[in-house]
Amino acid sequence: MTLLVIGGTGTLGRQIVSQALEAGFKVRCLVRNVKKANFLREWGATLIYGDLAIPETLPVAFKGVTAVIDVSTTRSNDIRTLKEVDSIGKSALIELAKVSKIKRYIFFSILNAENYSEIPLMEMKSTTEKQLQESGVPFTIFRLSGFYQALINQYAIPILDNQSIWVTKEFVPRSYMDTQDIAAICMKSLINRKTENKLFSLGGQKSWFSSEIIEICEKLSGQSAKLTELPLYLLRLAKNFSQLFEWSSGIQQRLAFIKVLEEKENIDSFSNELYDLCDINKNELLDLESYLREYFEKILKTLKDVNYEQTLKRRDFTL
Repeated sequence: MTLLVIGGTGTLGRQIVSQALEAGFKVRCLVRNVKKANFLREWGATLIYGDLAIPETLPVAFKGVTAVIDVSTTRSNDIRTLKEVDSIGKSALIELAKVSKIKRYIFFSILNAENYSEIPLMEMKSTTEKQLQESGVPFTIFRLSGFYQALINQYAIPILDNQSIWVTKEFVPRSYMDTQDIAAICMKSLINRKTENKLFSLGGQKSWFSSEIIEICEKLSGQSAKLTELPLYLLRLAKNFSQLFEWSSGIQQRLAFIKVLEEKENIDSFSNELYDLCDINKNELLDLESYLREYFEKILKTLKDVNYEQTLKRRDFTL
Protein backbone atom coordinates (compact mmCIF):
# COMPACT_ATOMS: atom_id res chain seq x y z
CA MET A 1 0.00 0.00 0.00
CA THR A 2 1.33 3.44 -0.97
CA LEU A 3 0.33 6.36 1.25
CA LEU A 4 0.29 10.01 0.26
CA VAL A 5 0.89 12.14 3.36
CA ILE A 6 0.05 15.83 3.12
CA GLY A 7 1.54 17.93 5.90
CA GLY A 8 4.31 15.46 6.72
CA THR A 9 6.72 18.08 8.08
CA GLY A 10 4.34 19.19 10.83
CA THR A 11 4.23 18.14 14.48
CA LEU A 12 1.69 15.37 13.87
CA GLY A 13 2.60 14.73 10.24
CA ARG A 14 6.15 13.64 10.96
CA GLN A 15 4.89 11.14 13.55
CA ILE A 16 2.51 9.69 10.96
CA VAL A 17 5.30 9.40 8.36
CA SER A 18 7.62 7.74 10.88
CA GLN A 19 5.06 5.19 12.06
CA ALA A 20 3.82 4.47 8.54
CA LEU A 21 7.37 3.68 7.38
CA GLU A 22 7.95 1.54 10.46
CA ALA A 23 4.76 -0.37 9.67
CA GLY A 24 6.08 -1.17 6.20
CA PHE A 25 4.00 1.23 4.10
CA LYS A 26 5.45 3.00 1.08
CA VAL A 27 5.17 6.68 1.96
CA ARG A 28 5.02 9.58 -0.45
CA CYS A 29 5.03 13.11 1.00
CA LEU A 30 3.63 16.12 -0.80
CA VAL A 31 5.93 19.05 0.04
CA ARG A 32 6.42 22.63 -1.05
CA ASN A 33 10.00 22.90 0.17
CA VAL A 34 12.02 19.77 -0.64
CA LYS A 35 15.08 21.02 1.24
CA LYS A 36 13.09 21.63 4.43
CA ALA A 37 11.52 18.18 4.16
CA ASN A 38 14.77 16.34 3.41
CA PHE A 39 14.70 14.62 6.82
CA LEU A 40 11.62 12.72 5.65
CA ARG A 41 13.56 11.40 2.68
CA GLU A 42 16.35 10.31 5.01
CA TRP A 43 13.76 8.31 6.95
CA GLY A 44 12.74 6.51 3.76
CA ALA A 45 9.84 8.54 2.38
CA THR A 46 9.59 9.72 -1.21
CA LEU A 47 9.25 13.48 -1.62
CA ILE A 48 7.19 14.98 -4.40
CA TYR A 49 6.67 18.68 -5.01
CA GLY A 50 3.16 20.03 -4.72
CA ASP A 51 1.49 23.19 -3.44
CA LEU A 52 -2.12 23.26 -2.26
CA ALA A 53 -2.30 26.89 -3.34
CA ILE A 54 -1.43 25.77 -6.90
CA PRO A 55 -3.88 22.89 -7.62
CA GLU A 56 -2.29 22.08 -11.00
CA THR A 57 0.81 20.80 -9.14
CA LEU A 58 -1.18 18.12 -7.30
CA PRO A 59 -2.29 15.42 -9.81
CA VAL A 60 1.14 13.80 -10.27
CA ALA A 61 1.32 13.04 -6.54
CA PHE A 62 -1.71 10.71 -6.75
CA LYS A 63 -0.25 8.30 -9.30
CA GLY A 64 -0.16 4.81 -7.78
CA VAL A 65 -1.44 6.01 -4.38
CA THR A 66 -3.78 3.77 -2.36
CA ALA A 67 -4.64 6.06 0.58
CA VAL A 68 -4.31 9.72 1.52
CA ILE A 69 -3.55 11.05 5.00
CA ASP A 70 -4.19 14.79 5.13
CA VAL A 71 -2.84 16.45 8.24
CA SER A 72 -2.02 19.78 6.60
CA THR A 73 -3.22 23.24 7.52
CA THR A 74 -1.96 26.74 6.90
CA ARG A 75 -0.59 28.89 9.72
CA SER A 76 -1.03 32.10 7.81
CA ASN A 77 -3.09 35.03 9.12
CA ASP A 78 -3.72 36.00 5.50
CA ILE A 79 -7.35 35.13 4.66
CA ARG A 80 -6.52 34.84 0.97
CA THR A 81 -3.82 32.27 1.72
CA LEU A 82 -6.20 30.42 4.05
CA LYS A 83 -8.74 30.11 1.25
CA GLU A 84 -6.12 28.99 -1.27
CA VAL A 85 -4.80 26.23 0.99
CA ASP A 86 -7.65 25.16 3.29
CA SER A 87 -10.49 25.70 0.85
CA ILE A 88 -9.50 25.59 -2.80
CA GLY A 89 -6.54 23.27 -2.18
CA LYS A 90 -8.55 20.80 -0.08
CA SER A 91 -11.35 20.74 -2.65
CA ALA A 92 -8.79 19.86 -5.32
CA LEU A 93 -7.37 17.05 -3.18
CA ILE A 94 -10.79 15.51 -2.63
CA GLU A 95 -11.64 15.69 -6.34
CA LEU A 96 -8.31 14.05 -7.24
CA ALA A 97 -8.93 11.35 -4.63
CA LYS A 98 -12.29 10.66 -6.23
CA VAL A 99 -10.86 10.47 -9.76
CA SER A 100 -7.93 8.33 -8.57
CA LYS A 101 -10.28 5.93 -6.76
CA ILE A 102 -8.43 6.31 -3.46
CA LYS A 103 -9.30 3.49 -1.05
CA ARG A 104 -9.21 5.68 2.08
CA TYR A 105 -8.89 9.39 2.75
CA ILE A 106 -7.99 10.25 6.34
CA PHE A 107 -8.57 13.89 7.23
CA PHE A 108 -7.57 15.64 10.45
CA SER A 109 -9.95 18.39 11.49
CA ILE A 110 -10.58 20.44 14.64
CA LEU A 111 -13.00 19.53 17.41
CA ASN A 112 -16.30 21.44 17.20
CA ALA A 113 -15.16 23.33 14.07
CA GLU A 114 -18.76 23.49 12.88
CA ASN A 115 -19.65 25.71 15.85
CA TYR A 116 -17.30 28.55 14.88
CA SER A 117 -18.26 29.64 11.36
CA GLU A 118 -17.00 33.18 12.06
CA ILE A 119 -13.43 31.84 12.36
CA PRO A 120 -12.17 31.22 8.80
CA LEU A 121 -9.92 28.25 9.59
CA MET A 122 -12.64 26.49 11.59
CA GLU A 123 -15.24 27.20 8.90
CA MET A 124 -12.95 25.78 6.22
CA LYS A 125 -12.23 22.63 8.23
CA SER A 126 -15.95 22.08 8.67
CA THR A 127 -16.55 22.65 4.95
CA THR A 128 -13.84 20.14 4.03
CA GLU A 129 -15.45 17.57 6.34
CA LYS A 130 -18.76 17.98 4.50
CA GLN A 131 -17.13 17.83 1.07
CA LEU A 132 -15.32 14.64 1.97
CA GLN A 133 -18.45 13.03 3.39
CA GLU A 134 -20.39 13.86 0.22
CA SER A 135 -17.61 12.92 -2.23
CA GLY A 136 -18.11 9.18 -2.32
CA VAL A 137 -14.46 8.66 -1.37
CA PRO A 138 -14.07 6.22 1.57
CA PHE A 139 -13.03 8.44 4.47
CA THR A 140 -12.13 8.62 8.13
CA ILE A 141 -12.24 12.02 9.84
CA PHE A 142 -10.50 12.74 13.13
CA ARG A 143 -11.48 15.86 15.05
CA LEU A 144 -8.63 16.82 17.36
CA SER A 145 -8.75 18.88 20.53
CA GLY A 146 -5.07 19.65 21.14
CA PHE A 147 -1.50 18.33 21.27
CA TYR A 148 0.74 17.87 24.31
CA GLN A 149 3.56 19.25 22.16
CA ALA A 150 1.89 22.65 21.85
CA LEU A 151 1.96 23.04 25.64
CA ILE A 152 5.76 23.14 25.68
CA ASN A 153 5.96 26.54 23.98
CA GLN A 154 2.85 27.73 25.76
CA TYR A 155 3.84 26.90 29.33
CA ALA A 156 7.06 24.90 29.83
CA ILE A 157 9.54 27.11 27.98
CA PRO A 158 8.22 30.42 29.40
CA ILE A 159 8.55 29.01 32.92
CA LEU A 160 12.12 27.84 32.27
CA ASP A 161 13.01 31.21 30.69
CA ASN A 162 11.26 33.20 33.43
CA GLN A 163 8.92 34.79 30.91
CA SER A 164 5.33 35.84 31.43
CA ILE A 165 2.50 33.46 30.59
CA TRP A 166 -0.66 35.16 29.38
CA VAL A 167 -3.74 33.50 30.84
CA THR A 168 -7.47 34.15 30.75
CA LYS A 169 -10.25 33.11 33.09
CA GLU A 170 -11.28 29.59 32.15
CA PHE A 171 -14.77 28.17 32.39
CA VAL A 172 -14.05 24.61 31.31
CA PRO A 173 -10.96 22.39 31.06
CA ARG A 174 -9.42 21.29 27.74
CA SER A 175 -8.25 17.90 26.55
CA TYR A 176 -4.93 17.11 24.85
CA MET A 177 -3.20 14.07 23.36
CA ASP A 178 0.33 13.03 22.45
CA THR A 179 0.94 13.15 18.68
CA GLN A 180 2.60 9.72 18.81
CA ASP A 181 -0.61 8.22 20.16
CA ILE A 182 -2.68 10.04 17.53
CA ALA A 183 -0.39 8.73 14.79
CA ALA A 184 -0.66 5.18 16.14
CA ILE A 185 -4.46 5.43 16.18
CA CYS A 186 -4.36 6.74 12.61
CA MET A 187 -2.31 3.74 11.47
CA LYS A 188 -4.68 1.27 13.14
CA SER A 189 -7.74 2.92 11.62
CA LEU A 190 -6.16 2.87 8.16
CA ILE A 191 -6.16 -0.92 7.99
CA ASN A 192 -9.51 -1.36 9.73
CA ARG A 193 -12.55 -1.41 7.44
CA LYS A 194 -14.81 -0.77 10.43
CA THR A 195 -13.51 2.81 10.68
CA GLU A 196 -14.43 3.56 7.06
CA ASN A 197 -16.85 6.44 6.47
CA LYS A 198 -16.82 7.42 10.14
CA LEU A 199 -16.03 10.60 12.06
CA PHE A 200 -14.25 10.38 15.42
CA SER A 201 -13.42 13.01 18.04
CA LEU A 202 -10.09 12.47 19.75
CA GLY A 203 -9.08 13.80 23.14
CA GLY A 204 -7.19 12.64 26.19
CA GLN A 205 -8.78 10.71 29.02
CA LYS A 206 -8.52 13.75 31.29
CA SER A 207 -9.25 17.41 30.64
CA TRP A 208 -7.09 20.14 32.12
CA PHE A 209 -7.38 23.76 33.16
CA SER A 210 -4.37 25.90 32.26
CA SER A 211 -3.77 26.48 35.97
CA GLU A 212 -3.38 22.73 36.50
CA ILE A 213 -0.89 22.41 33.64
CA ILE A 214 1.11 25.37 34.94
CA GLU A 215 1.16 23.83 38.41
CA ILE A 216 2.61 20.59 37.00
CA CYS A 217 5.26 22.53 35.06
CA GLU A 218 6.21 24.48 38.19
CA LYS A 219 6.54 21.28 40.20
CA LEU A 220 8.63 19.49 37.58
CA SER A 221 10.88 22.46 36.79
CA GLY A 222 11.31 23.70 40.35
CA GLN A 223 10.52 27.22 39.16
CA SER A 224 7.56 29.55 39.64
CA ALA A 225 5.53 30.83 36.72
CA LYS A 226 5.06 34.54 36.02
CA LEU A 227 1.38 34.90 35.19
CA THR A 228 -0.29 37.85 33.51
CA GLU A 229 -4.07 37.59 33.45
CA LEU A 230 -5.86 39.05 30.45
CA PRO A 231 -9.60 39.52 31.17
CA LEU A 232 -11.90 38.30 28.41
CA TYR A 233 -13.87 41.54 28.48
CA LEU A 234 -10.75 43.38 27.29
CA LEU A 235 -10.47 40.95 24.40
CA ARG A 236 -14.12 41.57 23.57
CA LEU A 237 -13.57 45.34 23.59
CA ALA A 238 -10.53 44.93 21.37
CA LYS A 239 -12.54 42.79 18.97
CA ASN A 240 -15.39 45.31 18.77
CA PHE A 241 -12.97 48.21 18.38
CA SER A 242 -11.04 46.48 15.62
CA GLN A 243 -14.22 46.06 13.57
CA LEU A 244 -14.25 49.83 12.99
CA PHE A 245 -11.19 49.62 10.79
CA GLU A 246 -10.75 47.93 7.42
CA TRP A 247 -7.08 47.22 8.10
CA SER A 248 -7.86 45.11 11.15
CA SER A 249 -9.06 41.90 9.49
CA GLY A 250 -6.04 39.96 10.75
CA ILE A 251 -6.66 41.17 14.30
CA GLN A 252 -10.33 40.23 14.03
CA GLN A 253 -9.52 36.67 13.02
CA ARG A 254 -7.26 36.15 16.05
CA LEU A 255 -9.72 37.77 18.43
CA ALA A 256 -12.53 35.63 17.03
CA PHE A 257 -11.12 32.76 19.08
CA ILE A 258 -12.55 34.50 22.17
CA LYS A 259 -15.70 32.46 21.59
CA VAL A 260 -13.67 29.26 21.80
CA LEU A 261 -12.36 30.36 25.20
CA GLU A 262 -15.86 31.05 26.49
CA GLU A 263 -17.83 28.08 25.21
CA LYS A 264 -17.87 24.63 26.69
CA GLU A 265 -15.84 21.99 24.92
CA ASN A 266 -18.01 19.04 24.00
CA ILE A 267 -16.12 16.53 26.09
CA ASP A 268 -18.91 13.99 25.68
CA SER A 269 -18.07 13.84 21.97
CA PHE A 270 -14.77 12.05 22.68
CA SER A 271 -15.68 8.72 21.18
CA ASN A 272 -14.85 5.41 22.80
CA GLU A 273 -16.15 3.66 19.68
CA LEU A 274 -12.82 4.10 17.91
CA TYR A 275 -10.89 2.46 20.74
CA ASP A 276 -13.24 -0.50 20.67
CA LEU A 277 -13.07 -0.86 16.88
CA CYS A 278 -9.27 -0.71 16.80
CA ASP A 279 -8.70 -2.66 20.02
CA ILE A 280 -6.91 0.24 21.71
CA ASN A 281 -6.31 0.18 25.45
CA LYS A 282 -7.00 3.72 26.65
CA ASN A 283 -4.86 3.15 29.73
CA GLU A 284 -1.81 2.66 27.52
CA LEU A 285 -2.08 6.14 26.01
CA LEU A 286 0.52 8.57 27.34
CA ASP A 287 -0.87 10.85 30.04
CA LEU A 288 0.00 14.55 30.17
CA GLU A 289 1.92 14.49 33.44
CA SER A 290 4.18 11.67 32.21
CA TYR A 291 4.81 13.56 28.97
CA LEU A 292 5.76 16.76 30.82
CA ARG A 293 7.91 14.85 33.30
CA GLU A 294 9.89 13.28 30.47
CA TYR A 295 10.35 16.68 28.82
CA PHE A 296 11.57 18.43 31.96
CA GLU A 297 13.89 15.58 32.94
CA LYS A 298 15.47 15.72 29.50
CA ILE A 299 15.78 19.51 29.30
CA LEU A 300 17.03 19.92 32.87
CA LYS A 301 19.67 17.21 32.33
CA THR A 302 20.79 19.01 29.17
CA LEU A 303 21.02 22.32 31.03
CA LYS A 304 22.97 20.65 33.85
CA ASP A 305 25.43 19.12 31.38
CA VAL A 306 25.90 22.45 29.60
CA ASN A 307 26.55 24.27 32.88
CA TYR A 308 29.04 21.57 33.88
CA GLU A 309 30.93 21.91 30.60
CA GLN A 310 31.00 25.70 30.91
CA THR A 311 32.35 25.40 34.46
CA LEU A 312 35.15 23.10 33.25
CA LYS A 313 36.05 25.54 30.46
CA ARG A 314 36.19 28.47 32.88
CA ARG A 315 38.39 26.46 35.26
CA ASP A 316 40.76 25.44 32.45
CA PHE A 317 40.97 29.04 31.32
CA THR A 318 41.92 30.32 34.77
CA LEU A 319 44.58 27.62 35.09
